Amino acid sequence: MPVLDLSTDVVTLTRQLVDIESVSRDEQAIADAVESALAALPHLTVTRRGHTLVARTELGRGSRVVIAGHLDTVPVNDNLPSRLDSSTGLLHGLGTCDMKGGDAVILKLAATLTAPVHDVTYVLYEAEEVESELNGLRLLSESDPDLLEADFAILMEPSNAVVEAGCQGTLRVEVRTTGERAHSARSWKGVNAIHAAGDVLDRLRSYVAREPEIDGLRYHEGLNAVFISGGVAGNVIPDECVVTVNYRFAPDRSEAEALAYVRDFFDGYDVTVTDTAPGAMPGLDRPAAKAFVEAVGGPDGTVNPKFGWTDVARFTVLGVPAVNYGPGDPSLAHTKEEHVPVEQIERCERQLRAWLEAPGAGA
Repeated sequence: MPVLDLSTDVVTLTRQLVDIESVSRDEQAIADAVESALAALPHLTVTRRGHTLVARTELGRGSRVVIAGHLDTVPVNDNLPSRLDSSTGLLHGLGTCDMKGGDAVILKLAATLTAPVHDVTYVLYEAEEVESELNGLRLLSESDPDLLEADFAILMEPSNAVVEAGCQGTLRVEVRTTGERAHSARSWKGVNAIHAAGDVLDRLRSYVAREPEIDGLRYHEGLNAVFISGGVAGNVIPDECVVTVNYRFAPDRSEAEALAYVRDFFDGYDVTVTDTAPGAMPGLDRPAAKAFVEAVGGPDGTVNPKFGWTDVARFTVLGVPAVNYGPGDPSLAHTKEEHVPVEQIERCERQLRAWLEAPGAGA
């Protein structure tokens, strides 16, 4: 079984995590290694559910913080094992950015912070990169919601070591056009459903993105065709065409409001929902979020909106204000060239440690 050395520096620990292959649905080896390392720490209570690990301090503090990260990665793309380029200060390899750099920070803090000013729940979970029904954080919220009770949560998704607040919701629908089959040599005898989809695409081309400002952050919505399918045979006029559309909506809209908008946008067409997930409001007005931003946001208190969906939304559903904060550029996630600046891993550890040790730092 692979072994994790929690006494080493956070960059070396990142490399150890990266070098344990953990593609979604194959997280047992890394979960076993994490469990073994955490179980050796007497100041933590460790619980395992599937390949999800929860380690909690029980100090009786007046507040509790969750710090979470997922253990799985997308499939290998000739980018293992890890490689450290000392000339550029970049650590290369699958999961370095998304999100084993953040996981290493979590494990290092869990090992070395024996008396934080808040009680802390460290969560390292499985299956974030695949279907929602397999997501370890979702399963934990259903089986053991008490383990996720907290005043504030930090999801260590890559955010360039800057706080990214909230997240967009996502909705996927199939917009269907219909026609009538005919032999292509006598096309006038039928109705071409693919041609009819031209109006669907015209509507998408004319779409103007909504850009609401929420808690001082400007979100940018998007409505885009991501798949199109249709056709029967090379000599048949098709009687059906399906355009799959993804709507990324700002967190001030509920899933129901987002669906109502999309149905109205495609009025006159058959619209079928295939996937939906709510967004998460920034929650920067919450005392916990304010205190965290002041601690890690730098002199200008930099906070960015999160473009995309993350598990921050799951904490919002549980009534726990949450932000994204982790090392790595999210645009590099899932790429063959995935890498993370060593400085960002070290900075995240340093700033989180200072916040969790700061006298009077209230959540």
